[in-house]
Amino acid sequence: MQGFVAILEDNGDRVAAMRTALGAALPGARPVFFAEARTMMTWLESHLVGVILISLDHDLPVRGAPGQSFDCGTGRQVAEYLATLPPTCPIIVHSSNANASFAMHAVLDSAGWPCRRVTPSADLAWVDFAWAGQILTYLRDGWISA
Repeated sequence: MQGFVAILEDNGDRVAAMRTALGAALPGARPVFFAEARTMMTWLESHLVGVILISLDHDLPVRGAPGQSFDCGTGRQVAEYLATLPPTCPIIVHSSNANASFAMHAVLDSAGWPCRRVTPSADLAWVDFAWAGQILTYLRDGWISA
């Protein structure tokens, strides 16, 4: 399996679990993790053609000391950016913010992107059963080529 898997996720425990689950579900895929919406969008501008799957969280932190904070943006910003482009690969929205995840799914779906929502639950167990399960569904249904 060749190709990038672009993932917007700022939680280190989730990143580690996703890296492991992805290795089992799509061996050979090249995961690229982003903790900031703007950084992901900039990277996608020149790499989207090689991306086989995108996964988006919504809520990202504001980082830095008081008075020097940096807003990392949201997954909604990435979803709205992607909605301006022709669909090229499937997307998973993996946010525990239900309202935001429904909105992200709606904007992507209306733009023609194959998109499914996964709701984080049970600490990190959802990564193996729901998130990786959706990846295997995309693979089985031909959205991702083996």
